[in-house]
Amino acid sequence: MSIRPLRPHLTADTKPVARQGLWIGVATGLYGTSFGALAVAAGLDVWQAMVLSLLLFSGGSQFALVGVIASGGTGVAAVTTSTLLGLRNAFYGLQVSRLLQVSGWRTVVAAHLTIDESTAVAIAQPDRERTRVGFWWTGIAVFVFWNLMTFAGALLGNALGDPKKWGLDAAAAGAFIALLWPRLTTLRTRLTAAAAAAIALIVAPHAPAGTPILIAALAAVVAGALPDASEGSDGEAIVDEDLQARLGHHLDKTIDPQDDRR
Repeated sequence: MSIRPLRPHLTADTKPVARQGLWIGVATGLYGTSFGALAVAAGLDVWQAMVLSLLLFSGGSQFALVGVIASGGTGVAAVTTSTLLGLRNAFYGLQVSRLLQVSGWRTVVAAHLTIDESTAVAIAQPDRERTRVGFWWTGIAVFVFWNLMTFAGALLGNALGDPKKWGLDAAAAGAFIALLWPRLTTLRTRLTAAAAAAIALIVAPHAPAGTPILIAALAAVVAGALPDASEGSDGEAIVDEDLQARLGHHLDKTIDPQDDRR
């Protein structure tokens, strides 16, 4: 059984993409330390923290789950919040699957590695080969370093004491905002994010832990489903034309019946 799609051959064109993916993996993995420490502080043990990183493998969802538990929320609220945040990966998967053109067991591996970072690097590439290299190198690098640093953070959690004293809670929030901010490219997305944040702040003093996040997330989903009044006008539209162009370019490249690397 060939595993070439998991280890694309590196050329002069693809080596820079591989290096980019590797460094993104290192940078992202560093704040896995924060998750490990916060998970232990919230009452999880080292192995429970590791199971979340190995199997859930979605930073935003993991931080949300641990945050709800740490603030006294129920397991249902924690899982629901985590699931809502993780739904974005399903939409990423629809894009990535058409770009990678993998099948069988590789589809399962690709689905697990479909996260913000691997998707962003893959979509940014100008051709299919660099798309594959960007996706696999970034996804695998993030997975390895994220889990290593989760383990380190969990082991050090008790020794560090209160994670807030070291600013680890702020680092987690900062990392999540850093992922979200570049996606707020239209007036509509900015207003939706601002409204969701305002709703969470208003509801927080009066609702059980975890509930404000759920309410804010549901409000954002409703806002996203509404027609965009600016679409078709001279204003900003909800559809990212640059992303559409990149996807169209990639899809043209993937239609190749002679390609035996699927």
